[in-house]
Amino acid sequence: MFQKYTLSNGVRLVVEKIPYVKSVTLGFWIEAGSIHEDADSNGITHFVEHMLFKGTDTRSAREIAESFDSIGGQLNAFTSKECTCFYGKVLDTHLSIAIDVLTDMLFHSSFNPREIEKEKGVIIEEINMYEDSPEDLVHELLSNTVFKHHNLGMPVLGTAKTVTSFDRQKLLSFVENYYTMENMVISVAGNFDENSLIEQLEEKLNAISSKKRTQKPESRPSFSPDGVIRYKDIEQLHICLGLEGASLKSQDLYPLLIVNNVFGGSMSSRLFQNIREDKGLAYSVFSYPSSYKEIGLLTIYAGINPNQLDEVLKLINQEIHVLKKDGLTKDELHKSKEQLKGSYMLGLESTSSRMSAIGKSELLLNRTYSPKEIIEKIDQVTIQDVRRVIDRVFISDNSALAIVGKVEKDKNLSGFLDY
Repeated sequence: MFQKYTLSNGVRLVVEKIPYVKSVTLGFWIEAGSIHEDADSNGITHFVEHMLFKGTDTRSAREIAESFDSIGGQLNAFTSKECTCFYGKVLDTHLSIAIDVLTDMLFHSSFNPREIEKEKGVIIEEINMYEDSPEDLVHELLSNTVFKHHNLGMPVLGTAKTVTSFDRQKLLSFVENYYTMENMVISVAGNFDENSLIEQLEEKLNAISSKKRTQKPESRPSFSPDGVIRYKDIEQLHICLGLEGASLKSQDLYPLLIVNNVFGGSMSSRLFQNIREDKGLAYSVFSYPSSYKEIGLLTIYAGINPNQLDEVLKLINQEIHVLKKDGLTKDELHKSKEQLKGSYMLGLESTSSRMSAIGKSELLLNRTYSPKEIIEKIDQVTIQDVRRVIDRVFISDNSALAIVGKVEKDKNLSGFLDY
């Protein structure tokens, strides 16, 4: 069972004690992502994430890495569209080390100008690597297309132009504005002593400013139906179809997850069985939902031979037509619920997954759902809920398409979905 506390400086702390494991995962969540950037600062959140590993006032980058390697622990971080997370997983006897190192990184990083210049080259290579991965690129192009009127559509990595422009003062200003106590959640899952944990965190965070960050009004992102082609001389064609999905707050979230399981979310799904298993037209074909605070996206992906683009789009249209016409059967609804519950509960076997679930939920939704509540939400989905979501999401006039590969740049993309 999880517990929630508020430290003396206002930081939210959510914990879940699991006494029968020998590990503990500690995560620091900051509500800062590419959605909080603009055209000139795009990529700065991700750049800051990198810099926090490059040394503090008392530790070098090597010493930060060795502090976890020497105890068999794991130290990592990631930046997403809406948040950043720094986390460490260690044996329960080494939690104090994880707290010490992570708080040092977050609040005492040196941002050495020489390291900043070196990291620019590293991140530009990361951008180039992404550009050379067409399967990743097509998903980014779709996001950029459907959210082109909002910061949500900007790439997390930024661009070579913006990354090159960052200097120490820009990075420090960003940290001062976003790495604040009110903008942070600490989540802990595993075997630990709560009183000791709170005492250590209070000590480490006591001297940190609780200054409130300047709140900029954030407009709600909207879905833009459109099409985009990126020509690349490669053997495979990568396509992504986008439909407006469900936000993290939406009552449609769990019905959509259930529909997606049946439609394209697994190897037994309709898309996979028809396009790959029966027709042999794709090695990889699937669908998945992405949910943000204010909006969601349902993506349908396929990697195919360029000559089969029209045929695969036709088959996807046919599957959507059947879904809209007939919905799901009671048996499919039941199986999808069991699949979703099983996948969710298996994920909770890891302290890292539990830390992530409670931390992200508290950060973005200001509340944490217990496993029992999640299971109840899944079980409560009805055939009527499924029908409502299918009718709302699968609208041909409100769909987008991104293609990467050898396809004519002037190819007519109008009417690519017609059901």
